[in-house]
Amino acid sequence: MAGKHSKTARASLRAGTGSATALTTLGEFRYLIPLNHGKNAYVRNIINGKTHNLRTDSEAFVEEVRGLSEAGHGAKIKSELESFTAAYPGDGWEVTLKRLLEVGALA
Repeated sequence: MAGKHSKTARASLRAGTGSATALTTLGEFRYLIPLNHGKNAYVRNIINGKTHNLRTDSEAFVEEVRGLSEAGHGAKIKSELESFTAAYPGDGWEVTLKRLLEVGALA
């Protein structure tokens, strides 16, 4: 069940909040859902089936992305981050992408 997630969070995960944040787009799976102007993101982990709300500047976010990248999903996550940079230019997604690349989380 949804546990302690709010009704708004559950609705956001089910439907997304726009074309750049939708969970699925013509059958494509979205790994990241931007929140709070780039300060947080839902990270959908298809390996363990869990979705985490993480700060984009946290080590937990880096480790979650690293795990997905090591499982072969790094290129898709990188393209999602690049699309967030274009769609939300003032939200700092370019800094998040740069940080992930520098620490090798998207190898």
